[in-house]
Amino acid sequence: MTDPRDFVAHEAALLDERRLDDWLALFAEDGHYWVPLLGAAQADPFSHNSLAYEDRLLLQLRVDRLKNPRAHSQHPASHSQHVLQPSRIEREEGDEAWLRTPFLYVEARGEDQILLSGTARHHLVRTSTGWLIREKRIDLLNAPRALPAIQLFI
Repeated sequence: MTDPRDFVAHEAALLDERRLDDWLALFAEDGHYWVPLLGAAQADPFSHNSLAYEDRLLLQLRVDRLKNPRAHSQHPASHSQHVLQPSRIEREEGDEAWLRTPFLYVEARGEDQILLSGTARHHLVRTSTGWLIREKRIDLLNAPRALPAIQLFI
């Protein structure tokens, strides 16, 4: 997959199919998953709290928890659906690309369903095996409002 826009669509499909190990493998060793508490207004993950700011180790722990049959929060299991607008490449430099993808995200568990919207920002790095995620940032629309518990990855 050479087009980074195809990579972003593939990443969302892996999440929706609950192929969490395959999804985790898309992150570079120094990769991060970030959901700023202030959404697009937040400049960095260090000067203010975040809903999530996870490196590979923390992502692995979350994936392991979600796959564990004893995970109480996954009885019944959560499922997600990402509805993506076309990704836009904002910048490319050498073997790196920065993309912006507006989305709707639905997470369902049992009778409950939540709907979130926002913009996913991917910082990708090209390797000999293809693209990897250096950072995935999720800027939720109206981020500072009270949110329900989000079980999966947006």
